[in-house]
Amino acid sequence: MRTDLCEMFGIEYPIFAFTPSEHVAAAVSKAGGLGVLGCVRFNDADELDTTLTWLDENTDGKPYGVDVVMPMKIPTEGKAVDLAELIPQGHKDFVAETLRKLGVPPLPDEEGEGREGVLGWLHSVARSHVDIALKHRPVLIANALGSPPVDVIEQAHAAGVKVAALAGAAKHALSHVANGVDIIIAQGYEAGGHTGEIASMVLTPEVVDAVGPDVPVLGAGGIGSGRQIAASLALGAQGVWTGSIWLTVAEYDLTGGTGIRQGLLRAGSSDTVRTRVYTGKPARLLKTKWTEAWTAEDAPTPLPMPLQNLLVANAHNRMNVGDDPDTVSMPVGQIVGRMNEVRPVADVIADLISEYDEAVARLETFKG
Repeated sequence: MRTDLCEMFGIEYPIFAFTPSEHVAAAVSKAGGLGVLGCVRFNDADELDTTLTWLDENTDGKPYGVDVVMPMKIPTEGKAVDLAELIPQGHKDFVAETLRKLGVPPLPDEEGEGREGVLGWLHSVARSHVDIALKHRPVLIANALGSPPVDVIEQAHAAGVKVAALAGAAKHALSHVANGVDIIIAQGYEAGGHTGEIASMVLTPEVVDAVGPDVPVLGAGGIGSGRQIAASLALGAQGVWTGSIWLTVAEYDLTGGTGIRQGLLRAGSSDTVRTRVYTGKPARLLKTKWTEAWTAEDAPTPLPMPLQNLLVANAHNRMNVGDDPDTVSMPVGQIVGRMNEVRPVADVIADLISEYDEAVARLETFKG
């Protein structure tokens, strides 16, 4: 399973693993893939700096990447306290009443009941994430919301760092390439988190054909087995971008209570929903009583990014530290139906490789 991307990044397998957990990212890199740390959860610059220092020291010299969320168009910019004033009272009342109906307890005082939302959704904070990352040794900076500004791309290139951007349509991929992006992540409808409306089987070859042979494409969305990696490479991708499958590995350490893991392990592939309630942009989440509440007739329309996240951040904190899988808020793709046991990262990587080899060997039997 070696492609040009293996040589480009000095990795054994072209398996890119997005994860908000530095422990998972490190484990993937040490197992031969490329762990990519999601930075959006870091409100504090010092905390991100400390985390990247930990990655520098705990990846056995293997490469890793970082992922930022840098929207090109946002409703406003500023401090969280100022932005909060733009949130209608009716939306705040709806969230409070929904939490009451679902029986979600408040956070203990030490958990930060009044904490501000995740500021990583703000353009200025995402820029600071890039600045901090470039003081360390990532080999890749990926942007979850398309092309970063050209000056950010140039900043990364000047540091010898490649830039990747997610695309949900061929026209978006072409725009990314025109802006100077090095690698396109063709993320299909099946994916967790922010995603477009075209399925991977259709999207990947469209993007590959659009950008041409000189621009590497990573297939993303619905990839959780070696067979699916083989299918993505057969469609023209040079590697795969994975995310959801790492949420139930043994090294994942960011779930507060047991509710999230329970919800993920029991879910089937139809137990997700694409909605704007998480950030204000369409994102695929685990389907729960929380997401269903936003479909009620009296539910307000989700706010634009980043206001929606500021609105629901405390609610997510309250739900996700609990033990009720019916009241959690977690981005995850349709591949969740395969995520039914807790295993170490190394075992997951080994299975991906062995199943890929089996799939390729099976295809060889069809010759002649």
